[in-house]
Amino acid sequence: MNVKVIDYSQRDKNYVDYEVSGLTDNQLNYIKNHLDEEFKIEGNVLLIRMYFDDDLFPFNSNDAKFKLEDFIAREEIEMNIFLSSFLEGV
Repeated sequence: MNVKVIDYSQRDKNYVDYEVSGLTDNQLNYIKNHLDEEFKIEGNVLLIRMYFDDDLFPFNSNDAKFKLEDFIAREEIEMNIFLSSFLEGV
């Protein structure tokens, strides 16, 4: 599974968009039937949008402004771990 942060915003609503590739058809079907987050599936690519409160938004800190690549990498790792555990039984 490959997870990439493809967009994020801290305007009206704080969100992060993720692109997830490398999932099997069974995994995509499981996600389609069980994931509560906003998502869509385009071909074999899963696109997820996660919303965050101001205090939990991952790119809200001053450190994130100077080490943005590190914060993006951490977000990608955390989403990979979340999806891996979510799909554990599939």
